Amino acid sequence: MMFNQTEHDRISTAIGAAETKTCGEIFAIVTDDVPRYPVVALTFALLAAIALPLAAVWLGLDPANLFPGGGWHQDAPRIELLRTIEAYAAIESLTFVLALALAWYTPLNLWLAPKKLRRDRVHAEAMKQFLSKGLHVTSERTGVLLYVSLADHVAEVVADEGIYAKVAPELWGDTILALVEGIKSGQAADGFVKAIEIAGGVLAEHFPPGEHNPNELPDKLIEL
Repeated sequence: MMFNQTEHDRISTAIGAAETKTCGEIFAIVTDDVPRYPVVALTFALLAAIALPLAAVWLGLDPANLFPGGGWHQDAPRIELLRTIEAYAAIESLTFVLALALAWYTPLNLWLAPKKLRRDRVHAEAMKQFLSKGLHVTSERTGVLLYVSLADHVAEVVADEGIYAKVAPELWGDTILALVEGIKSGQAADGFVKAIEIAGGVLAEHFPPGEHNPNELPDKLIEL
């Protein structure tokens, strides 16, 4: 469990309070799954396999001497050259495998992932959760999802089409900033509470509560 019960209660209370001032629905999801980026691992392994053996040769290392029986056929230059090429190819292959394992099974994969790649992945995951949790079927099409990936340090706000018709996407910037700052400061629950208050203010301005204001979605934080 990423958040304790007190933090869950605070976030639930914040959602409930925000929704009393709007017909919009706020839903919160957080995940601590560590993602894997295959393109990052493969690129790192390929560059390591090319650069490291080449750097070793420039430093004066003879690839053939790394294997038992190195320096064969001193009286046959052509065969000696072939053996050196074979040794170099073997070192490249080994380097590629080791670098790939390092970049796949350690936090290096996440550290090397470009911010845009991480943001795109989090956006795609947020969209999946938006649909799977039914935020797109509220009566006024005013569902808002606050989605946070703790591992990526990336937050996403997904709003339904009823909201996009009236609220410019840039207005969610402060909501995202509150979530990200909460993650970075180690106070993720505070970040959620602040973000919910900001999102609630935006919704209240454009979508005030009607005569009937049913609570269509659970007022709680979902941990994945």
